[in-house]
Amino acid sequence: MPLKKGSSSKTISSNVSEMMGKFSKTGKIGTSKPKSKKKAQKQAVAIALSTAGKAKKMATGGRVTYVKRKDADNLTKIC
Repeated sequence: MPLKKGSSSKTISSNVSEMMGKFSKTGKIGTSKPKSKKKAQKQAVAIALSTAGKAKKMATGGRVTYVKRKDADNLTKIC
């Protein structure tokens, strides 16, 4: 399923959880194969922020919030 478009934190969070679900099934995010789950999560967040158009805000020191994903116990940074 393609990623959802939008810049709300709910949309970004659902995109991250969708990519992490794909990673757990196939071991891939897109065409890359991250070595660990942590690297895959960082990459999923970067892709989700990029599709939302918020990657530049993060690069310039924008506000960062933490969101608890449905399929993980740890917190994920999104802006």
